[in-house]
Amino acid sequence: MKALSLLLCLFCLTNGYAQTPLYEEKDGQLRLTTAGALHFAQLPLRCMQHEFPYKTGIVFSDSSLLKAPKAYHPAFYGCYDWHSSVHGHWMLVRLLKMFPDLPNAGIIREKLARNLSRDNINTELLIFRNKENKGFERIYGWSWLLQLQAELLTWNDPLAKELRLNIRPLAVHFSNAYQDFLKKIAYPIRVGEHTNLAFGLRLAWDYAQVTRDTALQSAIRDAAMRFYAKDRDCPASWEPGGYDFLSPCLEEADLMWRILPEKEYKTWVTGFLPGLFKPGSPLFAITTVNDRTDGKLVHLDGLNLSRAWCLYGIARHAGSNVNAIRQMANNHLHAALPHVASGDYAGEHWLATFAVYALTVED
Repeated sequence: MKALSLLLCLFCLTNGYAQTPLYEEKDGQLRLTTAGALHFAQLPLRCMQHEFPYKTGIVFSDSSLLKAPKAYHPAFYGCYDWHSSVHGHWMLVRLLKMFPDLPNAGIIREKLARNLSRDNINTELLIFRNKENKGFERIYGWSWLLQLQAELLTWNDPLAKELRLNIRPLAVHFSNAYQDFLKKIAYPIRVGEHTNLAFGLRLAWDYAQVTRDTALQSAIRDAAMRFYAKDRDCPASWEPGGYDFLSPCLEEADLMWRILPEKEYKTWVTGFLPGLFKPGSPLFAITTVNDRTDGKLVHLDGLNLSRAWCLYGIARHAGSNVNAIRQMANNHLHAALPHVASGDYAGEHWLATFAVYALTVED
């Protein structure tokens, strides 16, 4: 406890929140504090309307798209790339919901309203209706947009009511696109980066539940059962890959408690990740980042954060070795959180989202 207290004191803010920890332990899990919310909110606020550098992933079907990305991404043109901008917006909505009295709530609201206007979203939609770009941001960006909409739909606030109406056409488009894609995909995508299917499905599942989108729920459930229900002995010792920010094994395990009945999940997860339930398991050692200015290598900070949210979910539903699994999650967070604001744009434009998600994740 002495070491934990020291770490929490070191990782704190100045300005009116001096010596206030960014997170605290509650019921065995690390949770975000108001000081932490204020701290992490600064990162997307710096970049959500920061036009360059920007990495666009669209296909140029003709010369009409040879213009600044802001022209065809007027909502999500900041934070380096489309998906990072989307989940930065999600993060700010989540923080306003949880901490409505944040000192910077006014500027957050103003920026959200400016970016997520009806006209901007309708312009964003045009890219996804373009034949050459129908798969743009599949799966990761689609899923975060649906998560943003789910967050707005569960926020009882006049601004949220306005923004969710604006975003609805894009969310409906992605729901339909997801259903079409899941009918066609023949194999799961088991990678540690953006196209990881299990991670995308768990975010889309949240949206489907909130909106009672039974068609999307059915498509997700069918895909999860088809691809994952018979999986056993995930090769966790192969992880991580050098560019991973998601754990293929843990993301699958965290998805499946949403899909399987409780009793079935407990049996499934112990067969899928048997090493996780053995005392002193060497699985999922904290990852090492050797260069936080390298956009790919800094992914491993994100992996420590995403592993934590998966481990929390598994611990709540697996029924055994709960305390050890939670402690593993806490250890990953302690290792990663001091590096979210590294001072380099390679990580700062996106890692705050992962930190907030891990520190606020719920059933």
